Amino acid sequence: MLAIVGAVLFVIAFIINAADITANEIFMPTSLMLLGLAFLALHVAGIGSGWGGRGRNHR
Repeated sequence: MLAIVGAVLFVIAFIINAADITANEIFMPTSLMLLGLAFLALHVAGIGSGWGGRGRNHR
């Protein structure tokens, strides 16, 4: 799920950069790309990816 959020942020950053839209500091393409990288790093680390088979062994 976090990878999807990261991908959406990358697309928004690309559109802002390609259209040469002036935005404030928060919505600059570089800021959005860094947020996207942070979400992708969290996804790769296993945060927000669901249960993943850890936990008790139910028999």
